[in-house]
Amino acid sequence: MTAFPAEEVVINEARELHRTGVDASCAGRHREAMRLLRRGQSLTETIDPVDPATRSEWLVTRIRLSSTLATLAAEKSGPTAGLAGLAEVRRLVEDVTDPHVKAELDGKIGHNRGLLLLNAGLIEDAVAVFDSVVEHKERRLADGDPEPPLVESLVKTLWSRGTAHTRLGAIGQARQDLNRAVTLATEHGLLARAADASHALGVLDLRVGDVPAALRRYGESERAYRGQGPDLPVLLGLDRAHALMAAGLADEAGNQLDGVLEVLRAEHGTPRYLANVELYRASAAYMTGDLDLARRMASAARQRMRRWGCETCVANAVLLGLRVDTAVALRAGRAPRALVGRALAFADGLPVPRLADQAALARMLAVRLEVRRGDLDAARDVLDRVPRPGRLTPVDHRMLRRLCRAELAVALGDRAGALAEIRAGLTDLGHVRDRMGGLELLSGTALLGQDLAELAVTLVLEGGDARRLFSWLERTRAQTYRYEQLPRVDDPELAERIAEVRSLAQSIHQAEHDGHPTTALRARHAERLREANRLGWHAGRWGRPRPVVGAPEVMARLDGRALVSYASSGDALVAVVVVGSAVRLVRLGSAERASESARMLNADLNALAPDHLPEALAHVMALSARRQAERLDAQLVRPLAGLVGDRDLVVVPTGALYAIPWGVLPSLRARPAVVAPSATAWLAADRAGTGADGRIVLVRGPDLPAAVGEIDRLGAHHGTAALMSGEPATAAAVLAALDGAQVAHLAAHGVHEPENALFSRLHLSDGPLYAHELAGLSRPPRQVVLAACELALNRIRPGDEPLGFASALLAGGSRTVVAPLSRVGDRACAAAMDDYHRRLATGAPPAVALAEAIAVDPLRRPFVCLGTG
Repeated sequence: MTAFPAEEVVINEARELHRTGVDASCAGRHREAMRLLRRGQSLTETIDPVDPATRSEWLVTRIRLSSTLATLAAEKSGPTAGLAGLAEVRRLVEDVTDPHVKAELDGKIGHNRGLLLLNAGLIEDAVAVFDSVVEHKERRLADGDPEPPLVESLVKTLWSRGTAHTRLGAIGQARQDLNRAVTLATEHGLLARAADASHALGVLDLRVGDVPAALRRYGESERAYRGQGPDLPVLLGLDRAHALMAAGLADEAGNQLDGVLEVLRAEHGTPRYLANVELYRASAAYMTGDLDLARRMASAARQRMRRWGCETCVANAVLLGLRVDTAVALRAGRAPRALVGRALAFADGLPVPRLADQAALARMLAVRLEVRRGDLDAARDVLDRVPRPGRLTPVDHRMLRRLCRAELAVALGDRAGALAEIRAGLTDLGHVRDRMGGLELLSGTALLGQDLAELAVTLVLEGGDARRLFSWLERTRAQTYRYEQLPRVDDPELAERIAEVRSLAQSIHQAEHDGHPTTALRARHAERLREANRLGWHAGRWGRPRPVVGAPEVMARLDGRALVSYASSGDALVAVVVVGSAVRLVRLGSAERASESARMLNADLNALAPDHLPEALAHVMALSARRQAERLDAQLVRPLAGLVGDRDLVVVPTGALYAIPWGVLPSLRARPAVVAPSATAWLAADRAGTGADGRIVLVRGPDLPAAVGEIDRLGAHHGTAALMSGEPATAAAVLAALDGAQVAHLAAHGVHEPENALFSRLHLSDGPLYAHELAGLSRPPRQVVLAACELALNRIRPGDEPLGFASALLAGGSRTVVAPLSRVGDRACAAAMDDYHRRLATGAPPAVALAEAIAVDPLRRPFVCLGTG
C-alpha cells in the first residue's frame, strides 16, 4: 500500500495552500494563485477520511479550494465556465452536515457567483445574489455570531454589492453599502478590507464627477494597503488613471497605466486585468491623439476580452476601435460609408438598456461621419436616436453630443445654432471644472472641450468679426487663471512627502560627494516624488471663477497700452488687437511656420547661453538667433505696427508662441511688454490688491559661483532688502521670508517639471523649493523674480492652458513674475538682474525696468515679464 501523510497534516497543508493562494490572487499574482490552489486540491484527493469529524474538515477544505478555483478559472476561461464550476461546488455543499458551516459555505459560493455575474456585465442578477447573501449574513450577525470570518465575509459582500450599485447608478444604495463596509471593517481591525471599501467609494466619487474626492480616496487606500504589505491592487492604478482621464490629464494617466502594465506583464497578471488596463491605455492614447497606440491597445484588449467572454468588455473595446477609425477618417477628410455602417450595426446590436451608453456613443460617431459625407437627413435621424444625457453621463459623452449638434448645425447653415450648442457645452464643462481642486486638474479639463473650442474659433474667424473672436477666445482659453485661490489649507501628508524628498535630495548630494553609491537613494527619492505628485493632483483650493472679461473692460484698463491676443485655426495664425476703443483682426500667415521659428529661436538661445562659448561658435549661433528673431518679428509684430504704434504691449500668446522672449524681437527692443495667458487673467492681476508689506527679499541658492556677488550688488539697490544665502537659506526659511513680500528675487538652479507644474522647483541649501509651496502662501509675493534657467517655460495644455513654475505663481496670486524662457549664462543673468533692479529701485514699473535691461544684450537675456507689468 502507498503510504500517505497523516490525514490531519494533509488537511492543514491544504488549508494553508488555500490561504496563500487567496493572498496571491488578491495581490494580482494569478498564475501563482492557481498553482497553489491546484496543489491544495491535489492534496485533498490523496486521502479519503473515514472518521466523521476528519471527513467533515476534509470536505469543507475541498469545497473552499474548489470554490476559489472555479472563481479564478473564470479569469481565463470566462464567467460561464466559472459559474458551471460553482454549480458543481454547490452539490458538494449538500453533504456538509454542520448547519453553521453549511451556511458559511453557501454564503461564500453565493458571493463568488455574484462576482462572476458582475464581471460578466449581468449587474442586476449580481445584485439579486448579493442581496440574498447579505441578508443571510446580517441575520447571523444580529443573532450573535460576530466571528471574524463572518464579519470579513459580510464586508466583502457589502463592498461587492456597493460596486454593483455604483455601476447601476444607484448612488445612494452604493454609498450606504460601502460606508457600512468601511465601518464594519474598521471596527473589527480588518484594515485591508476597509481599504478595499474606501477604494470603491473613490470609484463612486468619480462616477458622480468628484475627481478630487476620488483621487483623495485612492491615496488613502494606497496608504492603507502599504500598511499591510508592499503589494497594491492592480485596480487601484487603473482607477486612478481613470480619474486622471476624467480630468483631461491623459498623459499622466498613460504614464500611470504604463507602470501598471509593466507590473502585470512581469507577474503574469490575469487576462481580464490585462485587458482592462490595455483598454484604458488605449483610451488615454486616443485622448492625446496617439491613434496608432490606441488602435494597438484596443485590439489587444478586444482579443483578450473576447476569449474571456465579457460582452460589455468586448463592446467597450470594439467601440474604442470605432472611435479611432472615425478620428483617422475625419482627419483625412473622409467618411467611408462602410465605417458609418459598422458604427450603426454595432449600436443596433447592443443590448439596451444595459449598454445604452455604448450604443449612443457609436451613433454619435455615425452622426459625425454622415455630416462629413453630406447626408444631413441621415445625420439628423441618427442624432434623434441619441438620448439626452442623464445625471451620470460622462462629460466626454456630453461634449461629443454637443459637438454633433454643432457640426450638424454648421452643415445646415445655422452658425448661430452651432455657436449656441458650443456655448452650452463649454458651460457644462465649466461646471465640471468648478469641482476640481488642484491646478493640474483645473487645467486638464480643457482637453475635454478642445473640439468644441476649436470649432467655435473656426466659425467666428470665418466671419471676420474681431470683437466676437476676442470674446470667444476669452471663453475658450486659459480658464484655470480665472479662479480665485481660497485661503491655504495645510496638507500634512503632502508636507511630509516634500520634506522627505528634500532630505533624500540632500542625502544623494552627500553620497555623491563622499563617493558612495546612490542607486537606492535615487529609487526612494523617485518614489517619494511620485507620491508627492499624486497628492499634488488635488492640492490647493480654488474658489469661484471670475467672469470672462469683454473688450470694453480691457479697453478701460489698458491706459495707453495695446493688447495683442494671438490665436490659430488649423494652420491660420491671427492676432486680435485691442487698442483705444477699437478691436482689429490681423491675419498673420502660417501658424506652423511661426511655431517652428519660435522653437528654433529657443534652441539657438540655449546654445548661446554658456558664459565661455568659443567666439566663432557664439558668432554663428548669434547669427542664427537673429535670423529667427527677424522672421518672427516680420510675421508677428511688424504687420501690427499700424495699429499699435510704439505703445507698450500686453501679449496673449498661443501654443508654441509662449516660448518667445518678446524683447529679443527687433521691433520690440526696449519696449515694455507683459505676457499673460488671457485678457481675463491679465485684468485680474492688474486689478488685484496687495497684501504686501513692502519688504524686498533676495535669495541665493547653492552652486552659483557668479551669483556670490550678485545678491550683494542687488541689495545695494534696495537699502532695506533682506539677503538670504548659504546654509540659512532653507526652503522653510525662504518661504517664511517671502510670505507678504513686495519683491522676491530668487537666484537658484531651477528645474521645469512638465508632468506637474506645481512640482517644478528651485534648489536651495536643504533641497528643492516647489512652486506648490510658493503658490500656497497665504500672502504670495507681489512680484517674483526667478533668476533661474527655464522657469518661465510652460507645458501648453489644450485650450492654451500654460502650466509651469512661473504660471503656477500667477495662478496662486502673485501679480508679476519675471523669469527667463531659456538657459541663461551665470554672468549674463547677474548683469541683467543688476540692470533690472537698479531701474526697479528708481521706481520704474517691472515691465519698463525689464525692457531696458534686456535691450542691453537681448540674445543673452531672454527674460519675460508675466502677469501685469
